[in-house]
Amino acid sequence: MLTGCSKNPVTAAEPEIEKVERFKVIGYLFADGDLLVKPATIDFNKITHLNIAFINPDASGIFAPVKGLAELVKKAHQQQVKVIAAIAGGNPPQYLKDLLKPDKRKVLVGGLIQLTRTYNLDGIDVDLEGDFVNEDYEAFVTDLSAALKKENKLMTAAVATWNSAAYSDKALALFDLINIMSYDQTGPWRKDKPGPHSTYEAAEADFNHWNVLRNIPAERLILGLPFYAYGFGADIPESLTYGEIVQLYPGAEKVDLWELPGKGTFYYNGWPTLQKKLSYARQKKAGGVMIWQLLGDAGGALSLLNAIHREIEN
Repeated sequence: MLTGCSKNPVTAAEPEIEKVERFKVIGYLFADGDLLVKPATIDFNKITHLNIAFINPDASGIFAPVKGLAELVKKAHQQQVKVIAAIAGGNPPQYLKDLLKPDKRKVLVGGLIQLTRTYNLDGIDVDLEGDFVNEDYEAFVTDLSAALKKENKLMTAAVATWNSAAYSDKALALFDLINIMSYDQTGPWRKDKPGPHSTYEAAEADFNHWNVLRNIPAERLILGLPFYAYGFGADIPESLTYGEIVQLYPGAEKVDLWELPGKGTFYYNGWPTLQKKLSYARQKKAGGVMIWQLLGDAGGALSLLNAIHREIEN
């Protein structure tokens, strides 16, 4: 998936070209359940990285076995897809804050390294958000980066622009790839603020923030794309996947909202907006795009992943 993230000097020209030019498609997949069953519908030929979200330790820093992960990694590697374990998440266990502290950090880092060895993973995705990006974040990222580099593994991150001030330049410089979570500008937690949660304008602003204001090279930035909808209204679900939206409402794939008169409105990204975001990312020479999350897609002709792949191949 990322053949050129090694910091070691290379003499051959081709790997360097691939490092710069290969456009990445990173898809997140939930870690719950049997990882051999759920991804059966995912076409690995259309992604470059698979991030398993979320694999967290217990309060002592121990990682429990993950059913089906070893087999999934083997299947992905057979199709040249890299697999990365994403830790933390939007609603992580609070004890992770303790594991980031100096007296426990070594145990957490050691556990993560062992996780990559056990399942032959290609790296770790640090998805610490909100107040988890605290005074211990930089030191944790520094220690984890050093340990992963010794194993020739990747370290990536998921970041939110609203929380940018919490990320130090030193920490950001250590990540091989940075996934910009350009979505969730509103949602069910803000019922008083109904509306779109992932506009094209926000994608432009988010990318510009990290690329220009935070001075991160475009090739290390990955623009996040949502495969889900939020519903605002008294008589509709708070959330649906893109696949559910287009199955329920023919033609929904062509627009970014679907109103049910007297009930409420769903907001999401239809193909025209995702296509525009994809074109923008390529124009800016971004490292690629990230999908949250793969199982939110539709099948067949309405698949966003298929459409992204066709666009990239053209």
